[in-house]
Order: sequence, then structure tokens, then C-alpha cells
Amino acid sequence: MSKNPVSRRQFLGYTLTGIGGFMAAGMLMPMVRFAVDPVLQKKDGGDFIVTAQKVSELTNEPVRVDFSFEQVDGWYTSEVTNSAWVYKDGDTVIALSPVCKHLGCTVNWAGDSAHPEQFFCPCHLGRYEKNGKNVAGTPPLGPLDQYEVSEKDGFVMIGKTIANELV
Repeated sequence: MSKNPVSRRQFLGYTLTGIGGFMAAGMLMPMVRFAVDPVLQKKDGGDFIVTAQKVSELTNEPVRVDFSFEQVDGWYTSEVTNSAWVYKDGDTVIALSPVCKHLGCTVNWAGDSAHPEQFFCPCHLGRYEKNGKNVAGTPPLGPLDQYEVSEKDGFVMIGKTIANELV
């Protein structure tokens, strides 16, 4: 026998501590997995989406380019359609987000006859210059976002949204 026998009270304390530890681990493991799992998952392909717009057809006049991609939310997969205003500035292809920075409405190029060389938001009469910079005195407080742009086989490829670097 041992020199220090375990009393009933100590045995009960050890048992409850062990059971509590297993219960805590059982509750914490799903939370840890939820936080770590997205980091460990492999990403598909690249971040760029090929559009139907040919680079050779672009001018310095912005054109609306629609593109679609597959989005996965949990177990639900859906097809998402988005758009960008694309134009050429010299040899550089520029793609701007059509989402107004004021309340998220969609802006249009030359949507206001009084300002034909600007983007116009019809929701609150917001205006942006061609490079996406917000016009002072109108509701938007920031410039339009910009998309990363690439080219593949002569077609425009749209990437993720970045802060506007033209302003």
C-alpha cells in the first residue's frame, strides 16, 4: 500500500476534475477546428476570373463588364454575378467597382447628362471622376474601389477588390 492513501474526498475531486476536463475539451475542440480549418484548406485555381471582354476592344471610355463566379457558403454553393467598369488608360487596363461608397448603390458611367464624363450614383446624386475619385460636395466620402486586373489569351481577368490606387 501507499504511504499517502487517497481519501474519498480527494478521489471525488480528482474524478470531477477529470470529467470536467473532458467536457471542456469536448466543447473547445469544435471551436478550435472552426477557427483553424479555413486556414488549412487548399485554395482552388487562382483568384482571377476570366471575362468575355477582349483587351483589344477597350478604349478610354469605361464599359460595364459582367463576370460570374462560384461562391461557397457552408454547404451551399451559388453562382454570383458581379460587374466592373473597365477602360484603358494608356496601356494600362483599369477596372473599378460599381458599388457606391455612400450606401452601396450601383454607379453608372455618364448617368447624369449634366456630368457626362463622370460616374453617377442615382440614389443620392453622388458623383465620381473617371479614376474613381469622389467629387467634393457630393455624398460619397471615399473613392470607388478598384479590382486587380490581369490578361489571359487577350481577355480581361478580374481579381479581388483593392483600395483605389489611382486617387
